[in-house]
Amino acid sequence: MIQQNLILILIFLPFLGAFAASTLSVNAHNAAAWLSGAVLVAGLIVMAALYPAIADDKVLRSVLTWVPALKLNLSFRIDGFSWLFVTLVLGIGLLVVLYARYYLSKSDPVPRFYCFLLAFTGAMVGILVSGNIIMLVVFWELTSVISFLLIGYWYHNPAARDGARMALIVTATGGLCLLAAMLMLGQIVGSYDLDRVLASGDVIRAHPWYLAVLGLFLIGAFTKSAQFPFHFWLPNAMAAPTPVSAFLHSATMVKAGVFLLVRFSPALGGSEAWFFAVTGTGMITLIVGAVFALFRHDLKGLLAYSTISHLGLITALAGIGSTGAIVAAIFHIANHAVFKASLFMAAGIIDHESGTRDMRRLSGLMRLMPITGTLAIVAAASMAGVPLLNGFLSKEMFFAEAASWHNGSWLDDALPYLATFASIFAVAYSMRFIVTVFFGPPPTDLPKTPHEPTAWMRRPVELLVLICLVVGIIPGITLGPVLNMAARSVLGADTPYFSIAVWHGFNTPMIMSLIALALGTALYFLCAARISKGPEGPPLLHRIRAQRIFEWLLLALSWKWPRVAHRFFGTERLQPQLRLIVVLSFAAAAVTLWGGISFIQKTGMPTYDPAFALMWVVGGVCAIGAAWQAKYHRFASLTLLGGAGVITCLTFAWFSAPDLAVTQLLVEVVTTVLLLLGLRWLPKRREEIAADKLAPARIRRFWDLVIAGVSGLGIAIIAYVMMTRPLVPNIGDWFLRNAYHEGGGTNVVNVILVDFRAFDTFGEISVLAIVGITVYALLRRFRPGAESAGLPDEQLGEEAEALKDYLFVPSVIMHWMFPVMIVMSAYLFFRGHDLPGGGFSAGVTLAIALLLQYLASNVRWVESRITILPIRWMGLGLLISCGTGIGAWLFGYPFLTAHAQYLDLPLIGKVPAATALLFDIGVYALVVGATVLMLIAIAHQSLRSARLRAQDDIPVEKEAL
Repeated sequence: MIQQNLILILIFLPFLGAFAASTLSVNAHNAAAWLSGAVLVAGLIVMAALYPAIADDKVLRSVLTWVPALKLNLSFRIDGFSWLFVTLVLGIGLLVVLYARYYLSKSDPVPRFYCFLLAFTGAMVGILVSGNIIMLVVFWELTSVISFLLIGYWYHNPAARDGARMALIVTATGGLCLLAAMLMLGQIVGSYDLDRVLASGDVIRAHPWYLAVLGLFLIGAFTKSAQFPFHFWLPNAMAAPTPVSAFLHSATMVKAGVFLLVRFSPALGGSEAWFFAVTGTGMITLIVGAVFALFRHDLKGLLAYSTISHLGLITALAGIGSTGAIVAAIFHIANHAVFKASLFMAAGIIDHESGTRDMRRLSGLMRLMPITGTLAIVAAASMAGVPLLNGFLSKEMFFAEAASWHNGSWLDDALPYLATFASIFAVAYSMRFIVTVFFGPPPTDLPKTPHEPTAWMRRPVELLVLICLVVGIIPGITLGPVLNMAARSVLGADTPYFSIAVWHGFNTPMIMSLIALALGTALYFLCAARISKGPEGPPLLHRIRAQRIFEWLLLALSWKWPRVAHRFFGTERLQPQLRLIVVLSFAAAAVTLWGGISFIQKTGMPTYDPAFALMWVVGGVCAIGAAWQAKYHRFASLTLLGGAGVITCLTFAWFSAPDLAVTQLLVEVVTTVLLLLGLRWLPKRREEIAADKLAPARIRRFWDLVIAGVSGLGIAIIAYVMMTRPLVPNIGDWFLRNAYHEGGGTNVVNVILVDFRAFDTFGEISVLAIVGITVYALLRRFRPGAESAGLPDEQLGEEAEALKDYLFVPSVIMHWMFPVMIVMSAYLFFRGHDLPGGGFSAGVTLAIALLLQYLASNVRWVESRITILPIRWMGLGLLISCGTGIGAWLFGYPFLTAHAQYLDLPLIGKVPAATALLFDIGVYALVVGATVLMLIAIAHQSLRSARLRAQDDIPVEKEAL
């Protein structure tokens, strides 16, 4: 139980830290850094506490029940592989936090940076420990979204915005492909549990969907890990701050794809298609990244392409899939994260202290920055694969696997030559990084005079370089046990122990390494002058860029083709768009229900009361009159529409549905007022009447009548069929039997909303919050045009003054009704679980009470006496509702599970109580906030005087909120 709770803490702690960081002041730089560091240290402590069990090859699990009927649970698991990866993410994240504290400027919104960093850490940890493949995709897409925010952190920089948008489009599209693959895998295996999927490799490979699943899966993994031809987004993401690059592109985001390849290799690997697709793509990416890295002039650009190359190396190892290849892949994941994070940080220090990253302007920095230069040289040597450094060991293992025989194919035979060729360029671009930046004549004409940074800014680099040296010299003692633990969790408990040593004799991998070191050094010194003066790309290839193809496709998909489609099908008018939506909805319903509706007359049909029939005649007349009067008199049409709504309320009450009747009546009041306020800004009626006399307008109104009639007839048929079906046991009977015993309430409708289907209600109130904010956002800067039917600005104040005398008595009554309606709202709320009422109807009642005050007086009079903060009401409502659901988890129950019992209160006795009441409080608060926000936003526009309307510098939100 303790281990399960520790796993949950590990998952949720970064997100809680991100929320806390978002609340800090923009100037609270130190507080944000300390908070982020404390969160990551706590995560590392959790990982240390879990290590003893993980070292015994145990798989630790923690499951939160979500939707048991659909086998959808929040399942988390940690084994040796995920433990190593999570520790790597948290450890390098902690060093990045320390580095960013001294890298970021005091003018930057630092708390926002740490908020995004912690949220991204939580999403990455979610990928690594998800035990449900659908939840894995959710966290996967979350990393795409948050990386967009991190890459575009300096949003004033166009390059940062473009790079962030490109990264989001590429990786999120790959995530959609991954989602499709996971859904298909779940159908093949019969479960979305990760352990079940990993254990079903033979079933998956034998299934007809295997190639389709493999293709979609690889697109998702390749886009995230920047594999060819999706590699172009990674160099463009270098516009992000260096701490972002050091974190995302060394240990986290780009490693998610290779993590997935290694993790799913037992389930999807082992086939010829896997070998050619994964190993082939990895080798192409390895070579392309290494070649292009040599010709980049920007320090971070060189490191970006080298990252692409090393990711290709890991991908190729995952494609080979042998025991040694998987061990080498895991080993290089860790090694690359260490030396590449240190190199990015060193590049950031150089940029921070010299003002440039252009290697054509940098030289001789070893004299001015000896400590930083030494650290960067060691890290770059590790990247090149120099002996006695960690990068050398994993590259040797890669050479050994490339030289081994696997399946005798042409790709297998070519692997050692391709690996050596790519390594030659890896040595060359590492030499360029070292020689060009740190040796040669002293630099001239730099924006700043280079010098050593603050000691604490250099500490993370020092620690990472020390790890490179220690692992490179004594690998068996330092990383050997953890590496083998991770390999066993991927390949199985029977995997033999893999010994990691510095020296394995003068063998083929050593010969390949010596050739790469010698030829790579020679290649750089022979071509150094030409490279420094040439374009950013190899000769004849620098003009061929995948980025240009992406931009062309983006332009075609987002601009050219939509404009062509809009030319034929689109319109800027609202009515044709609504007509199209209604017609398509009707067509979809007709196709779905065609042949499935049977008219079965139920025996013992009740006879209709003449009063009920007369009531509906009145309702029908009101509806027809509203449609007819809409052409001539809007206010009369709205009044008749309200009459039809009242008849609907009476119908609900007639058929013993008081909850629906109360809700319908309250919503009818709110919508009527909303429409009244909105009518002010519609065009003048005489202009529309004149336009309606034209033939096109008559035809349009005729087709509107036909569509409305057909749609209404379809709804009537469905309603008739449903109400005349024989009474058989159904879901409604189950709710009636169990509402009191399971939910603790006798009002079945309310129990369904806040207990049985509380998750649906939570989604609906979330949508209501979005709608409220959207309406407010659209109206906050709205200015009516000259064609508005409202009064002219110069007459608005006079008319308002003249109306005061006529509205004095009603306004007094509306003021007096305010406390009465508050009591009515509380009455409807507290009785909702047993009698008609509830949080929604009570919230609308309070919103009407507040709205009446706006109608009775001017805006300033009301807001000088009543403080209304609708946004906070909405946020509080969502927090309360979500907190109620999370509270159920603490007791081992599914999300939003309610509990009911009787409380014995002094002097009162036993009183029924249910946790659903807390959820209903959230509904109540959100409904009040959203409704008031929308109505006040419209009221502010309707009651705005000419003076206020002319003053654009007075924001609407000051008055509304």
